[in-house]
Amino acid sequence: MSYSLVPERPGDADLIDPLLDRTFGPERFTKTVYRLREGIRPVPGLSFVATGEDEQLLATLRFWPVLVEDAAAILLGPLAVEPRLQGRGIGKALVRHGLIEAKRRGHALCLVVGDVSYYQPYGFQAAMPRGFMLPGPVDPPRFQFLDLRPGASEEIRGLVRRDESAADDALRQRA
Repeated sequence: MSYSLVPERPGDADLIDPLLDRTFGPERFTKTVYRLREGIRPVPGLSFVATGEDEQLLATLRFWPVLVEDAAAILLGPLAVEPRLQGRGIGKALVRHGLIEAKRRGHALCLVVGDVSYYQPYGFQAAMPRGFMLPGPVDPPRFQFLDLRPGASEEIRGLVRRDESAADDALRQRA
């Protein structure tokens, strides 16, 4: 299957929520990571989609600004691939592309809550044993970190919280 990885386009926003519904269902809104993202704008330049030959949206990946105590970090996700296309490497290509771009843009630390076997090949490690905490329930093995800058996790530790400087007033009003 042929696809392209491109920056998220303005017309994609209306298609992403239905894709997330098909992939994760409405219970996704109860997750701790959604509280960190709700009403916050994604990190500029770090929202990507996979499109098919007809420009149809096949998958999405966004990164979100968070703070670990007072230090800036990014939160990966959600990563969603059209359910009928899962297992074809589209999601892995998006993650690889996104992490390369995040490093290129100078981000130091990336966090994710996701399947350990999926994210370990990129270098993600268990976050809680290294002193990272989320402000709500999480399955500890699924909460992981990746140093985008060598040694970043040695300098940054503590409670992950929302980055209110990235709040989007229009999103807040809809929420």
